[in-house]
Amino acid sequence: MGVLILVTGGTFDKEYNELTGELFFKETHLPEMLRLGRNLVDIRIATLMMIDSLYMTDEHRSTLAKQCADAPEENIIITHGTDTMAETAVFLDKEVSGKTVVLTGAMVPYKFGSSDGLFNLGSSLAFVQTLPQGVYVAMNGSCFPAGRVRKNKSTGLFEKIV
Repeated sequence: MGVLILVTGGTFDKEYNELTGELFFKETHLPEMLRLGRNLVDIRIATLMMIDSLYMTDEHRSTLAKQCADAPEENIIITHGTDTMAETAVFLDKEVSGKTVVLTGAMVPYKFGSSDGLFNLGSSLAFVQTLPQGVYVAMNGSCFPAGRVRKNKSTGLFEKIV
């Protein structure tokens, strides 16, 4: 059985409008990223929503939890905006069992060319296939269990909660 990637939007998939200077969503960059990374893992991609995580509600999180629970895959990656990723991980940890779920994102949009997204995606693919069942957040080569991580807004890095 392969890996399911659930797309929710976030900085990972934002594009830049050169005329207005605004960031916006068009479509996910996951297929291109997997191709560039020369991925050989059997992947199924499902785009559930394309939103900034600041607008993520518990209704959205319930949709994610249902998709995880109903998926035939046991290994699931969720691309998610970084601002509320830790909160979504805690929500899913209470709602999803019997799966390994890894949330990941990017601090810089993939289309900018200097994004951490490709690295985070690759790391997440490794983590989701090797970690025991549970919900995790994977960013910048580190992986944290749900409820044990926060985004440090002053450094822009994810850190373990002790």
